[in-house]
Amino acid sequence: MDEGQYPKEFLELLNAITNKRARVVIDHIMKYGSITTQDLETTYGYNHPPRAARDVREAGIPLETFKVKSAEGRSIAAYKFGDLRQLQSNRVTGRILFSKDFKSNLYLLNQGRCSICLGSFKERYLQVDHRVPYEVSGDLNDRVEKDFMLLCGSCNRAKSWSCEHCKNWKDLKDPLVCMNCYWGSPENYDHIALEAVRRLDIQWTGDEVAYYDKLKAIADENDVVLPDFVKQLFVDKLDNGQ
Repeated sequence: MDEGQYPKEFLELLNAITNKRARVVIDHIMKYGSITTQDLETTYGYNHPPRAARDVREAGIPLETFKVKSAEGRSIAAYKFGDLRQLQSNRVTGRILFSKDFKSNLYLLNQGRCSICLGSFKERYLQVDHRVPYEVSGDLNDRVEKDFMLLCGSCNRAKSWSCEHCKNWKDLKDPLVCMNCYWGSPENYDHIALEAVRRLDIQWTGDEVAYYDKLKAIADENDVVLPDFVKQLFVDKLDNGQ
């Protein structure tokens, strides 16, 4: 792409960014106009493409997410530079890394569980995440455990996708909105990305797996998807006052 179409301030900020994943995204967009999640996975070997896009956003560069078709015809995400009026040159260094002690303290406080799905994981499989996304409030001067959460890779990807498509992320940038959201306070929330939605993540482990298998077998016999079947069980119990 022709660099002449971009403002000088924007190009200076791009050149100042040294984060490796962010540079891959930036350089590819500068050359081809956009980059897809498939590009990031197959060409550059990143198993979590949204994380690379977040690195760019956290450095102050606005990115727009849109849908394209993959080589196999699947609908996938792609990224291109967004509204340059939202450029945030004060974020060029990105977020500050967390110390091992900080993560270990969170791990002990959370009893080794992901804050969203409550699954138990070894510490290395959990990632420290801001309750209020960096894009909304920036990095916090005081590192207090209550302002952060540990997420497994799957939940971190789900949160990233949901937050990046939320009006609060794009326009409002109100931290209180995030703290009343499932992704910021899964234990006590009133919306998910500003939508009137409630969510319950359940995992069956160990001896509990047998109960899951029985539930699924009954749901399959009745030609009902398992989440709908489980919800109906709850509804029946509540309606019967049990």
